[in-house]
Amino acid sequence: MMIHEITCTVGRYKSRKRIGRGPGSGHGKTSGRGHKGAGSRAGHRHRHYYEGGQMTWVRRIPKRGFTNAPFKTRFHVVNLRDLEARFKKGAEIDAAALAEAGLIRDARLPLKVLGEGALTKSITVTAAKFSKSAKAAIEAAGGTVNEKPLTKWMRDRTVPTKKQLRAAGNAEAAPEAKVVEEAPVAEETTESTED
Repeated sequence: MMIHEITCTVGRYKSRKRIGRGPGSGHGKTSGRGHKGAGSRAGHRHRHYYEGGQMTWVRRIPKRGFTNAPFKTRFHVVNLRDLEARFKKGAEIDAAALAEAGLIRDARLPLKVLGEGALTKSITVTAAKFSKSAKAAIEAAGGTVNEKPLTKWMRDRTVPTKKQLRAAGNAEAAPEAKVVEEAPVAEETTESTED
């Protein structure tokens, strides 16, 4: 007998476990929760890393070495073939233009241009980094390469975030606030009394 034959005989679905239906059901009285403790209480949720209050394994194991993974620079990457397909001759291309064209998600990360594909148009490209082949291909096609240095935290702070854009949109949609002219403040005069 094979395992698939057993499965066909037994069936795909199990019947629901009905608890709290008396001692004859096999799941009466404590209904599978045991006696006392947090697990027997309503609303108890067991966290997957919880070990009954003892020191968790994350805190027990030794930590050695160092990794630069949290500090690595992330880029939006675009290839020359994408620029050739989406932009016309003489276009000025930066991260904002690529985001508007749908080639990258947004303009918050620095941009890197790679040299995959052919370029026949003269375009001006502004990015944080260029591969050697991409730089050579853009200049060979009569274009201009503007390499923008990275900031300390590798994100272009001049580009507004989605939250800032939403706030700006709400500000434009809101009616102009009425400017209340303040009453002129009378200048204080000091009188001198001479004896």
